Formats: sequence, structure tokens, C-alpha cells
Amino acid sequence: MRLRLLIRRLTVSAPRMAVRSALPWPFRWVVLALVFGFCAAIGLWAFEFGKHIAGLDSGAKEELQQMSAQLGMLRADVLTLKEERDKAQSIANTVDTLLTSEKVAQERLAAQNKQLEADNQSLRDDLGFFEKLIPTAGVQGIAIRGLQAEVRNGREIKWQVLVIQALKNPPEFSGRLELSFTGLLNGKPWVATLPGGAQAFKLKQYGRLDGVFEMPPQAVIKGVTAKILDGTVTKAVQSIKL
Repeated sequence: MRLRLLIRRLTVSAPRMAVRSALPWPFRWVVLALVFGFCAAIGLWAFEFGKHIAGLDSGAKEELQQMSAQLGMLRADVLTLKEERDKAQSIANTVDTLLTSEKVAQERLAAQNKQLEADNQSLRDDLGFFEKLIPTAGVQGIAIRGLQAEVRNGREIKWQVLVIQALKNPPEFSGRLELSFTGLLNGKPWVATLPGGAQAFKLKQYGRLDGVFEMPPQAVIKGVTAKILDGTVTKAVQSIKL
């Protein structure tokens, strides 16, 4: 019975049936879009109107103006700092240049001072050399007027011998210089001569002989003796202690 009533309601003979004209779907979508757009426009207008009433829009403008002003100040500060940095860099470059120039000048002065000291020492040596050339009363013939020896670096002996003929217009002398070094080697007495033996030389009035002798390890030098030999005859002898 209920099924019949339900079927009757769904048929054309139903008592409450109404016939309406259906709108096409595109028109329905257009109408819905217009309604939603109108609602959105009203909502946006209400939002803007509310901001204007509450004063939020003016505050944002003032804040934006303040931020723009601060940005301008920061840009000006950046430009100022950049100028100061450029000035400081220029000063630093100038200081570096001055320091480099001063360093070069100091090195040049140090080199000149060292050269002057060397020249002064050379002049002193030459002065001492020529002072020793002054004839000594009672000395005739070949003679040793100066014997010097200096230990360097603990392994070398720099030696120098000045030989003269204390005569006026003397003949040329040909002889040999014999050097002997005495000391201790490993705690025992030690004697050594020049590696090549006696050194031959010739002189007219005076001559300066020099050289370097290398000591063996563990050797301790005590003295140096110089002899002038004419053949097998000893013409002059001089010794010094170190």
C-alpha cells in the first residue's frame, strides 16, 4: 500500500506536482559568478571602509613615510662611511709607502755604515802596515815586521805576515815563508804547517803574505810561528801566542 502511494507521488498524477521552466547551465554559472563578485566587492569595500574608520590606513602611510626617511638616512650614513673608509684606506696606503721608504732608507744607511766600518778597518790595517815599514835602527836585511793570526768560526785561522828589507835600494829577495801552528789535539800536543809546505815569495822592498789555515776538528790553537828561509838558511823568525 505504501509502495503504491510512493509511486503515485512520483508520477504525473501526484497532487502536489509543479512544472517550472529550467534555466540553461551557462546562465546559472553567470548568475552565480555575478552574485559572488558582488559579495566580494561588498566585502572589500567594507574592509577598506573599516580600515579608514579605524585609522589603520593613515598609520600605515605614516609608518611607510618614516621607513622611507630612515632608509634615506641609512643611505646617507653608508655614503659617509664609504667616504671615510676611502680616506682611511688612502691614509693607510700613504703610511705603508712611507714605512716602505723608511725601511729602504734604513737598509741603505745600514749598508753604508757597514761599508764605512769596513773601509775604516782597511785604512787602519793599511796605516799599521805602513807604520811597520818604517825602518828600525839596527835592523839590516830581510825581517818580519808583523805577524798576525785570528781564529774564525772555531775552525779557521786567518794569518798575515809582513816582510821587509830594511835597506836602501835593496836587491830582489827570493825566499820561502814557513808557518807552523802549535796547540792541542784531543788533549795531546799538536803541530801543523801549511798544507803545501813553505810558501815561496819574492819582494823588493816589502811584501804582505796572507792566507787561511783550516784546523782539524777538536784542535785548540795555542801559537803561530813564522820563518823566512833563504834556501836552508833561516833569515828571520817571529812567534805569537793566541
